[in-house]
Amino acid sequence: MAKITYREALNQALSEEIERDENVILLGEEVAQFKGSYKVSEGMLERFGPNKIIDTPISEAAFSGLAVGAAMMGMRPVVEFMFWSFCYVAFDQIFNNAASVRYMSGGLINIPIVFRGPANGGTNVGATHSHTPENFAANTPGLKVICPTTPADAKGMLKAAIRDNDPVCIMENTILYNMEGEVPDDDDFIIPLGKANVLREGSDISIIAHGKAVHSSLETATILQEKHNVNAEVVDLRSIRPLDVDTIISSVKKTNRVLLVEENKPFCGVDSQIAFLIQDQAFDYLDAPIKRVSAIDAPQAYSKVLENAQIPDANRVLKAALEIL
Repeated sequence: MAKITYREALNQALSEEIERDENVILLGEEVAQFKGSYKVSEGMLERFGPNKIIDTPISEAAFSGLAVGAAMMGMRPVVEFMFWSFCYVAFDQIFNNAASVRYMSGGLINIPIVFRGPANGGTNVGATHSHTPENFAANTPGLKVICPTTPADAKGMLKAAIRDNDPVCIMENTILYNMEGEVPDDDDFIIPLGKANVLREGSDISIIAHGKAVHSSLETATILQEKHNVNAEVVDLRSIRPLDVDTIISSVKKTNRVLLVEENKPFCGVDSQIAFLIQDQAFDYLDAPIKRVSAIDAPQAYSKVLENAQIPDANRVLKAALEIL
């Protein structure tokens, strides 16, 4: 087991799957000669050649549609978006076509395709480059949606996504690309989609989060233990759809209090659905109202000071937790 970055874990996963299956390809803007906008594909063009690592024109609609057609013919394309904010110009290809073909063909045609790239704010690139679209991707039947939080998750879940016969949307985070963590060296290391991860066992409150918000939640849990003698359980969703409802409900039944944390916008966000599921399946176990901490409901600010205030941090998470303890 080696200690590598989130970026290197993605590179490992892609490389191993291209070696394993001749049908796997990577395509997107600058993925080949420029090594990817975030250097995720560094060294891959030299290793696998231009038929596997494919630079595309600056047209998400074009190369997403190309990938859908390739998947219908038996390829397993991995599409890299420079930002998930750019998926909107390929909305028809992703949310209409890729999501619907297997259903409309009566299961005769699979769409084994991965759409991946960063989906986050916090990097001072403005409203048009800072969307977190996991909520409306998860609202589309036929799409799977995951948010790897650690380097190990990044590798294991990307490999699982590539091997999946349905389209999978992977929401990464540019701020996590340099994060280091232990990652198994096994070429068959897989983390199944749809499985949450209890990162910290607790008894007083469940803090349920996904993506980078998990790290703010873990920081909050440490503060709660050290300064308030509160034992918080932290659940990393990892997968938004399929959603591990059993792990969520089990945690809430154990702690009787729940705080939901996300960098998604609050209106119709991921945690709206989770809040409904908790009140529907575990209402009698709650000793306090369900509490949510989300990004402030406005287009992402360009000002760094305002953007930092807009995205949940440990201070906001702590304040919300103390309100229901």
